[in-house]
Amino acid sequence: MKLKYVLWAAFCTLPFCIDAQISLRGQVRDSKTGEPLYDATVLVKGTTEGAKTDFDGSYEFKTTVELPLVMVVSYVGYEPQEVSVTDAGRQSVVALKESQTVISEVEIVGQRVDEQQKKSPLTVEQLDALAIKQTASTNFYNGLGALKGVDLTTASLGFTVINMRGFNSTSPVRSLQIIDGIDNQSPGLNFSLGNFLGAGELDVLKVDLVQGASSSYYGPNAFNGVISLETKNPFFTPGLSAMVKGGERNLLETGIRWADVFRNKAGHDVVAYKLNFSFLGADDWVADNYDPVDGSVSGRNNPGGYDAVNIYGDEPSSLFLNNPVQPGDFGGLHTFHRTGYREVDVVDYDTRNVKASAAVHFRLQPAKSLESPELILSGNFGNGTTVYQGDNRFSLRGINFLQTRVELRQTDKFFLRAYMTTEDAGRSYDPYFTALRLQESVKSDRFWSSDYRRFWQTSQFDSKMIERGYPVPVFDPITFQSTFDVNAAQTWISNNIDTLASWHQLAENYANTYKSISGNVTYPYLEPGTERFQAAFDSITSRLSSEGGTRLYDRSDLYHVHGQYRFRPSWCSYILTGANARLYTPDTRGTIFVDTAGLKIQNFEVGAYVGIEKKLANDKIITTATLRADKNQNFNLLFTPSATFVYAPDKTNYFRVSLASAIRNPTLADQYLNFNVGRATLLGNLSGYQDLITVESFVDYLGGASIDVIERFDVAAIQPEKVRTAEVGYRTTILERVYMDAGFYYSRYEAFIGYKLGVDANIDPLTGLVSDAQVYRIAANSDNIVTTSGFNMGLNYYFKKYYALSGNYSWNRLLRADPNDPIIPAFNTPEHKFNVGFSGRDIPVNFGLFKLNQTGFNINYKWIEGFLFEGSPQFTGLIPTYDLLDVQWNTRLPDINTTLKIGAANVLNKMQFQTYGGPRIGRMAYVSLTYEWQKSR
Repeated sequence: MKLKYVLWAAFCTLPFCIDAQISLRGQVRDSKTGEPLYDATVLVKGTTEGAKTDFDGSYEFKTTVELPLVMVVSYVGYEPQEVSVTDAGRQSVVALKESQTVISEVEIVGQRVDEQQKKSPLTVEQLDALAIKQTASTNFYNGLGALKGVDLTTASLGFTVINMRGFNSTSPVRSLQIIDGIDNQSPGLNFSLGNFLGAGELDVLKVDLVQGASSSYYGPNAFNGVISLETKNPFFTPGLSAMVKGGERNLLETGIRWADVFRNKAGHDVVAYKLNFSFLGADDWVADNYDPVDGSVSGRNNPGGYDAVNIYGDEPSSLFLNNPVQPGDFGGLHTFHRTGYREVDVVDYDTRNVKASAAVHFRLQPAKSLESPELILSGNFGNGTTVYQGDNRFSLRGINFLQTRVELRQTDKFFLRAYMTTEDAGRSYDPYFTALRLQESVKSDRFWSSDYRRFWQTSQFDSKMIERGYPVPVFDPITFQSTFDVNAAQTWISNNIDTLASWHQLAENYANTYKSISGNVTYPYLEPGTERFQAAFDSITSRLSSEGGTRLYDRSDLYHVHGQYRFRPSWCSYILTGANARLYTPDTRGTIFVDTAGLKIQNFEVGAYVGIEKKLANDKIITTATLRADKNQNFNLLFTPSATFVYAPDKTNYFRVSLASAIRNPTLADQYLNFNVGRATLLGNLSGYQDLITVESFVDYLGGASIDVIERFDVAAIQPEKVRTAEVGYRTTILERVYMDAGFYYSRYEAFIGYKLGVDANIDPLTGLVSDAQVYRIAANSDNIVTTSGFNMGLNYYFKKYYALSGNYSWNRLLRADPNDPIIPAFNTPEHKFNVGFSGRDIPVNFGLFKLNQTGFNINYKWIEGFLFEGSPQFTGLIPTYDLLDVQWNTRLPDINTTLKIGAANVLNKMQFQTYGGPRIGRMAYVSLTYEWQKSR
């Protein structure tokens, strides 16, 4: 009932402005043949008001925009056309000319690629303004998961990331996300936190996904793809929009957008501005995977416990290990585990996200209208609480992002853009390390282990085992050797699991109590939910690691300048030149990076590029070539060339070939990391490391092997990662109703960035004792070549004027990776996946006296094949095969400018993992109301 009243109250606050609407109607035809074009798109420029043409090419829709206005008409395989409308009563006939380029699914971001070119030789997927409204997912960003070739990973309700072309990760360092040309990354992490610092749904005009190596124009880290969000220009979309959405898990999402335009005395648009605000609140999904960690020394049935995925501090150390089938004083003790803390006890699951933005646009030559140079001043702010998954699960509390931009641009000619991003980690902390700190605040691992063993010995459990038939060593007086029946011991343990488990529970209870030297005061285990626990938890998470706590300090900044100019000589279509410079200034006070004791870190990089397009054979062939050079202060100058070839023999068939390359500079973490996660320290690697001990040989040595088993190795300094990709594709329209796009790619990676594990320890040559042992995880490059390949295909079938069937299939495979390479590429991508969708738009529904003229629906079924997800050692495991069904129904109420939408993501509530170590994601049903009033001009 509470949700109903919230929705009702929020909806009643919307201004029910009712404008007089005008009807626009007409027909779209082929300019040469005169044949009508079915499913062409007709939109009022700068708005989402429009329609699709039916089988005779006709269209009709209503708009609130005053005359005169401009319509944009587009169709696959044709040049888009802008049409001025001055008389609503007159039917417009639009004749489109064939395009000898590619289809209109293109990448247009921040004017890097000219809006009039409408071409892409790469695989491009798009979610336009209409598709954003029609998505069956909870929000538009999750709706991107229905596009072909896209891997969507949800690690928490507030943290969803997108990857493409394999190497799926909750830290998407191999893809670039930009909003209006601005890099959306966290300055400290060097990758985007999904849409956490992003655009509100009401302000998003479209989203383009360019798949494959794209460094030529986008720079380093556009490695496997680019996710581009374009927001609405206030010159084209003045008015008020507001939205309220409520659903399961106490979901409440609201948003409001206001934009307006000012004119000069001559009636020309001079200044436009927009304001955006959105809020998201919900109860996050709980990560409660209590299966044993992959490769753990103990199974679920081990009497002394085991290391669970989402319980922290229960990992066995060398202090707790004991061979279970060898004779000795503690033959029945086996491996035992300390009492850990569940994630739900040490993580803030109260998801909150606030986004606000403002922008002012100035036309410097108003009389030129769209051709005028435009000055833009904008700012974006993001704040919230969510759970981020990387090497550990991190609780981001009150994290802040602020982005400011100044840009001067002229459409289809040039832009000069400068922006800054700054972040503040707020009260964020590491829950895994917090669990260890909580344990240490009561008793160290050494004392806990000693007390556990002491209780076992004083209780004489080993003697009781022997009394009940546990085998004992048999001494042979002839050979002077003892023999032990290992098989009999294992059988006895299997038959007495319950008894052993009860004894271990007694030992655990004893070890979980700390007694003072006098024996008069006890300090028991910190039980979650008690005041003692909360006081210790608050103290630990409020202090930095240098102060004995686990709070993360991160006030890093990113500064970026980018300029581009387009020349149009007579002998080619264009020459595009550009350059950029970027400066990182991380500040973590030693909690994340090596910036301790006043050490300041700065990382600077520059890049420049040139590209050319040439048309041949009466524009049926389009070739492009680009070359980019990049220099990071810590690495050598690198070049990334690319070339493309598009052949369009007629208006329905398009063949494409591309040869592309890209680089990925090591992130700040790869270069400067110094992060203690409890059992190990994660290190960046600018200078290399020498004389480390392999973990396997060190464990063997601790287990009693001779010092001869020790193996040592060196780690070379980190270098940029490189990829070369070849891609072929084909697009066509079949029988004027079916659109198909298919592509195949092959990629070759060099200097693949991963990490190596090693131990730095002092071993006394006389006594063999170990001191100052520390496990390190060091960023490193693979010495081997890694290759991948993939294929994807999408089909769309339009019928009966209102309906569409869609489907896509993706195949991705890691072809070659040396199994003996210590850097194992975490491909983390299903080999097979597909989507099937059925949708309808603007369907008239007649229930007698009750009529709905603009009703739509969308149903999408997704199937994902199971795959191995390789994260940190704690978060590596199998993601089982799963499927999802998303549905939504919507209806437009034009008299009150409002759209009602009812839907559910994962409507069948099939609980499933999308990332190992993350939560099981279930159903999210929702209801939303969206109000849109286009201001008259």
